[in-house]
Amino acid sequence: MMSKLMEKMNEQFNFELSSGYIYLAMSAFLKDQDMDGFANFMYKQAEEEFEHAMKFYNFLFEIDETPEYDAMEKPKAKYESFTEVFETAYEHEKEVSRRIRELYAMAQEEKNYEVIGFLGWFIEEQIEEEDSFRTIVNRLKRIDGKWNGLYIFDRELGQRE
Repeated sequence: MMSKLMEKMNEQFNFELSSGYIYLAMSAFLKDQDMDGFANFMYKQAEEEFEHAMKFYNFLFEIDETPEYDAMEKPKAKYESFTEVFETAYEHEKEVSRRIRELYAMAQEEKNYEVIGFLGWFIEEQIEEEDSFRTIVNRLKRIDGKWNGLYIFDRELGQRE
């Protein structure tokens, strides 16, 4: 039977998978709106989330735990604006950060140094993730739905590899 910390680690594994699923749905919405650059950005974000999930997956096996899969909710498929898509993603990344910090605190409390070491990378990663989405949201708010700005920004975000 998994300890509480390991249960939370497994939850985070599933949350990372569902994050990828959410970002794929966002990518599909954006692609359907002919915003291929925005769609590419979200597609790459989904790939990154799946990579994060695999880090948890592999780590759990390394410490002799077996990941367990949970069902995923159907992600939102429609948005009122491109800004709403990225605001939603930004809020989601803040939730990821909160969860990672909670795991880190639990690991510290239990003096689980393996988990503390593992989560250090995620703490740094979340700083980048939040900064990236916050910047995108701020720029979209300045563009204020004007198509010239949206097309330029779409092309820029399409450069993400």
